[in-house]
Amino acid sequence: LHWHHHETSNYCADQGNQMNFDQAFTKLLGHEGGYSNNPTDPGGATMWGVTQKVARQHGYMGDMRDYPQEHAKKVYRQSYWDSCQADKPPEVIRFDVFDGAVNSGVAQSVRWLQRSIGAEADGVVGPQTIRMSIGHPNLLAKYNGHRLLFMTQLKVWPTFAGGWAKRIAHNLIGD
Repeated sequence: LHWHHHETSNYCADQGNQMNFDQAFTKLLGHEGGYSNNPTDPGGATMWGVTQKVARQHGYMGDMRDYPQEHAKKVYRQSYWDSCQADKPPEVIRFDVFDGAVNSGVAQSVRWLQRSIGAEADGVVGPQTIRMSIGHPNLLAKYNGHRLLFMTQLKVWPTFAGGWAKRIAHNLIGD
């Protein structure tokens, strides 16, 4: 997939090309933004959507306000894009699987994909998950339906519902 920058800072796709990690990362930053430390967020201090705990696991020991975007990009590549094999499912669902992995963990995102296609929801991307997802009708809607159902049952849903719902709505719209 090829992303074009618009004045509104949204991105839209040209069909025919395949989304790659760099394009997904750029789009993801539109959801994740910069520094936050919301006391109701169990992730604590966060920069570029990477929690302090995850940054520390990847060797960053500085203040999260100074966390470099390039370090975040490496974390996203290793821990989320590669771990959920986001380059393998059909184009229509790649960003959503990646975004879901970032937001709720790799295994959870993969389970939403598997439930969407009627596969065993074991949270591991294998050949069967990929094969069954190809050409599956309404894949994007089903995936995001499973994602929303899960999120509405989280204790922190009342606090984060607006942001999460907007995030998923933008994914469904494609911007």
